[in-house]
Amino acid sequence: MTENVQQSGAAGSSTFAGSDSRRYNYFEPAGRRATLYEDVTVDVQPDPSRHLIQGWIMSFADGMPTYGDYTTAAKCSDWHVYRSVDQEWSRTHYQRQSHIENTIKMLVDNARSDGAPGRFDAGWIKVLQDHFGALKHAEFGLGVALMKAQRDGVTQMVNNAILTNASYKLRLSQDITLYLADVGLDIEIDGDAGKKSWMEDPAWQGTRKAIEAILAATDHIEIYFAANVMFEPLIGEMFRNALIMRAGPAHNDFVTPAVVSAASDDFRRNLANTITLLKMLNGDETHGKANRELMSGWVEKYLPLCSEAASGLESVWGLADSGELDYAGNVGDARLRCKDILTEIGVGLPAGMTL
Repeated sequence: MTENVQQSGAAGSSTFAGSDSRRYNYFEPAGRRATLYEDVTVDVQPDPSRHLIQGWIMSFADGMPTYGDYTTAAKCSDWHVYRSVDQEWSRTHYQRQSHIENTIKMLVDNARSDGAPGRFDAGWIKVLQDHFGALKHAEFGLGVALMKAQRDGVTQMVNNAILTNASYKLRLSQDITLYLADVGLDIEIDGDAGKKSWMEDPAWQGTRKAIEAILAATDHIEIYFAANVMFEPLIGEMFRNALIMRAGPAHNDFVTPAVVSAASDDFRRNLANTITLLKMLNGDETHGKANRELMSGWVEKYLPLCSEAASGLESVWGLADSGELDYAGNVGDARLRCKDILTEIGVGLPAGMTL
């Protein structure tokens, strides 16, 4: 008890960053001056390794600390260095989500008033019903996995980046659900077909297997890595961009590509945040080598799953193709995209594996 009191006293008498400034802050900003993002994010989550040196006030029943680096096998000399590229926090996140939802509503309302769904090709309607409807389950699964992962982030900056990522995936799943219901008022769409495809169609079982593997992971950095470095470029982005956005106009559908386009920007933001965090971990002077080996093991775990999932979806390309799609080329582009991401974060492919 005496030792804790002395430690608390030492914390109170310490000289913190910015103590000689007329602007109150207690951390080192990334730039010359702290941004609003830093002011409302840095050190919001307490950390015994910084200012809470008397230890955690609360812990779980088994004595495990409320937060700690035990939630990931990745190690870092200072987790508090991380800043997300988009510098998103609660207010800016709500504003962006609201803007996207309002834009989608305007697009769909205008399209329906013009009778656009009635001009969709009949075969394309089935692709939307069965397979775009199945995609929402993959997006929801990633959202749930990331929502679970964000709680274990060692700092509020890490938490925020993973949490906003989760929110974007859950919003997209909701967008697909509501969109199909809206156009289903004008054309015949079976609202349960997407779920049936997700559960039973052989084309989706590889994707389902990959999502369930990510959901089963307990390491929050592993989940973040699997979602954005492996699954998204090899499956999610490829399906949304290479299939829905490219094939839609060829089937008289300019609406669905516009609805799903927000997801492309979502992924650019999420990927930039992910790369920044993983490069920080892999460049750590003390732990970088071990982190790179750890992530190489994650590649070994998830690359076969995501490759199997991408192969399974080839039949969906066949349903939507009217001469404008090249499944093999799309997969090749997705693999190059994934390889570039791995190169940027400094992670090599395990022996015997290729992209």
